[in-house]
Amino acid sequence: MSAAPKAFVTPQEYLAMERQADTKSEYFAGEIFAMARGSKEHNRISGNVFGLLWSQLRDGRCTPYNSDMKVRVASDHYAYPDVTVVCGEEEFADEETDVPLNPTFIVKVLSPTTEAWDRGGKSEQYRQRASLQEYLLVAQDRLHVERYSRQASGEWLLTEVNGREAVLPLPSIGCELALSEVYHNLPFSDAPGRR
Repeated sequence: MSAAPKAFVTPQEYLAMERQADTKSEYFAGEIFAMARGSKEHNRISGNVFGLLWSQLRDGRCTPYNSDMKVRVASDHYAYPDVTVVCGEEEFADEETDVPLNPTFIVKVLSPTTEAWDRGGKSEQYRQRASLQEYLLVAQDRLHVERYSRQASGEWLLTEVNGREAVLPLPSIGCELALSEVYHNLPFSDAPGRR
């Protein structure tokens, strides 16, 4: 006996359902994927990053959003980054103003169950957004951050930082992140590899 085919959901149907839902789901190519709850480490790191950016951006031209804000990654892909920053005039998918179309900066805290997709297909789609200038992948099991920054040529440059003393400049939004603050209250050592 074969499984029944999954029903195709349009982006408009997804948005209508998601806005009424009690839990968060992402959308890709006509399918809806429930999001797993984040670990304690994941939540602390994403909260730390949001707080650090909010304190640096609160009086400027850029607005940070936490993981409750969806982003239209592509016409058939909607996701919830852990932190999104939009600079300048914000553009939204519709009058609900809950789906920014022009993110400047995105942060994703890596999770064991989604790391391959976050590094692969999702990362590639994010980097195709014309407005996106920087994209961070933040490890949740060690002191390690990867920054992808768009160059004038359109190519992306990878910079990796490790250790509690590292400070990562974020020129696209005029901020910086000290890893000691990103990983505040987490018991990771500076040793390479996993904790």
